[in-house]
Amino acid sequence: MVQRITSRNARFQQWQSLLTNRNKRQRSREFLVQGVRPITVALERGWPVRALIHSTERPLSRWAEDLLRDATAERVAMDPRLLAELGEKSETAPEVVAVLEMPADDLSRIPAGDDFLGVLFDRPTSPGNIGTVIRSADAFGADGLIVTGHAADVYDPKSVRASTGSLFALPAVRVPSQREVVRWLEERRTPGRPIAVVGTDEDGEADLFDFDLSGPVLLLVGNETSGLSAAWRELCDHTVRIPMAGSASSLNAASAATAVLYEASRQRIAARRS
Repeated sequence: MVQRITSRNARFQQWQSLLTNRNKRQRSREFLVQGVRPITVALERGWPVRALIHSTERPLSRWAEDLLRDATAERVAMDPRLLAELGEKSETAPEVVAVLEMPADDLSRIPAGDDFLGVLFDRPTSPGNIGTVIRSADAFGADGLIVTGHAADVYDPKSVRASTGSLFALPAVRVPSQREVVRWLEERRTPGRPIAVVGTDEDGEADLFDFDLSGPVLLLVGNETSGLSAAWRELCDHTVRIPMAGSASSLNAASAATAVLYEASRQRIAARRS
């Protein structure tokens, strides 16, 4: 059965609020996703889909037809002007908007094996940067992302879009403070698996390319404005700096994370080949 929504009823307003209201996303434990790749990856990775919304007027592509036929989620046909608002577009509505269930913020979602590679983003202010770091972490083989402190939201639409679907392939967990991370690290550190905590800093003790990142490591990336907090600096086993030329004194936080992740991936590939 297909439900039709052609007016700004309570359900439409609830979904619309998920675009801008973090508290409502958190209370309902749901968020909106659009785009072929993100929705496809979410379904392939088993993310619970609560509803699939499409236009009452637009003909469906083969992808959308297959999606709506095979999915067990509720199907909703919506006025295209309202759908365009959910897609945050002024004119053309997305073909499908999915309402996804938000997973628990549980650090146990992040596997920590012998070749662990994780990223921690300390108090990021930009949701776009969070999504970019998720995308880079996924591309370079990381096991997960931890977002700490008073930070932008992993499930903000800007973050979801910037991740281009990698949010659904890579565990991204929000934690309020470093206490939860310290406890998680202690539980996973063993004599044979000493996970190193390595922070990025322009005054780091070693150049990135001279530091061994081939072992189990948690990479720390600081806030876009102030870098790593003093508390996180104290918990670092090591700090590394990214050598730079030219007039730039520092990199965007997402760019810095991408550079460090690439180097960690390069070293691990080289170690496997040797």
